[in-house]
Amino acid sequence: MTVIDFVVFALYMGGVVFIGYYHFKRNKDAEDYYVGGRSMGAGHVGLSIVATDVGGGFSIGLGGLGFAMGLSGSWLLFTGLIGAWLSAVFIIPRIKKLDEKNSLYTYPDFLRLRYGNTVALLAAVISGIGYMGFTGAQILAGAKLCSATIITSAPFNMEPLQFSLYVIAVITIVYTAIGGLKAVIYTDSVQWVILLTGLIGFAIPISLYKIGGWSAFRSALPPEFFSLSNIDAVQFINWMVTIIPIWLIGMTLYQRMYACADEKSAKRAWFIAGIFEYPVMAFAGVLLGMCARIFFAGVESEMGLPMLLKQHLPIGIAGIVVASYFSAIMSTADSCLMASSGNFVNDIVQRYVIPQSSEKTIMRVSQLGTLVIGVLAVVIAAQFEKVLTAILYAYGFMVAGLFIPTLGAYFWKRSSRAGAFWGMLIGGTTTILLQTRVVMLPAGLRAVGLDPSFYGIVCSAVVFVSISLLFPDNGQTGPEYSSLFAEK
Repeated sequence: MTVIDFVVFALYMGGVVFIGYYHFKRNKDAEDYYVGGRSMGAGHVGLSIVATDVGGGFSIGLGGLGFAMGLSGSWLLFTGLIGAWLSAVFIIPRIKKLDEKNSLYTYPDFLRLRYGNTVALLAAVISGIGYMGFTGAQILAGAKLCSATIITSAPFNMEPLQFSLYVIAVITIVYTAIGGLKAVIYTDSVQWVILLTGLIGFAIPISLYKIGGWSAFRSALPPEFFSLSNIDAVQFINWMVTIIPIWLIGMTLYQRMYACADEKSAKRAWFIAGIFEYPVMAFAGVLLGMCARIFFAGVESEMGLPMLLKQHLPIGIAGIVVASYFSAIMSTADSCLMASSGNFVNDIVQRYVIPQSSEKTIMRVSQLGTLVIGVLAVVIAAQFEKVLTAILYAYGFMVAGLFIPTLGAYFWKRSSRAGAFWGMLIGGTTTILLQTRVVMLPAGLRAVGLDPSFYGIVCSAVVFVSISLLFPDNGQTGPEYSSLFAEK
């Protein structure tokens, strides 16, 4: 990258931070900060969803999958298409009716209507911790890109990756803490358009040209890299089990459901998000990873794409594409920070610590909470080497704890508060113990290769159903929720 590229990058990032400051001046209350005033249109929200879900860590992770396995890595985002469209059909009509009557802010707000305060509190803790880990994964993705393209040497005897981690963290945390959800959604949609333009319009064509065209591209890689079946069934199941359920329990998604002006806008936004995930971003990401393998076959798989962007794009274009990747990473990190902040501040601090505070005080506490959570996310990021591993750990923990009780809240009348509480606790705990290898599966089960979240979900389902049948609520469900369930 040249001086021109660095100038382009600096101007771009400065514009992103300015948008955050602009909305900081316009945010009036917690509703503006957390759900965008409930007035957002389908286009901005749809692009924001896909930018949040794919734009950051998954972009780097997709490049790594393309580098390692070729086109079959695109199946990772097929799960996003399924999850988004299922949510549009089955979840949004229900949640928007509840939101219209109750002015919801967070995902645990929904569970509070169905299961009460104790279950909602536990869900807030699980979701808050999970999104804190997901934020850490995005910061790690930004640090990898930064250390490969911009900060190739660092002061204070620090490694470039470590110094980049702190630089990206500061930019992301400050921007997110001041801007709120409107700033996040508007910048997300712009960043996503620029990212796709940079990848499809510049990065892929230029890379293929430098390789020597499509025929040279095909001959430089193993034949299996051009097959969609270069993946084993267990890997595909693990992606499905870990990622599809996040569309039912993702705090970032609930905030955007509430931010949409009405049900129709929300459904359109989810359909838009699904098609941009697969096939658009899925194949763009893995194709660039495959190009990177040709140029840098010996490097770590997730570093190939950043090195490709740095060394093989023309002057000026490199700055735009790298900046768009950075902003996409920020768009995911800021949404995850907002989600974690919403869980800890709105669902815990505001409700149990400062319940009588003014709207302005709550907004300032939210900004402080976002700052603290961001710092903790940096600590988490430093514990991982692979971005995709960090993402799937965070996803797995949330999904195993929250998916089955949430599914029951929507579709099973006999779901009980006791069943939901213990289903969440056992599912999440099981997954964490297996992920960290505090508890080991029997050798036969380990050989199968299923993700720990699969076993967490199974344990959660068994506990949830059993306890719900043994200890029913006997009509204690909130009246707002009961009337909606009757309509369905």
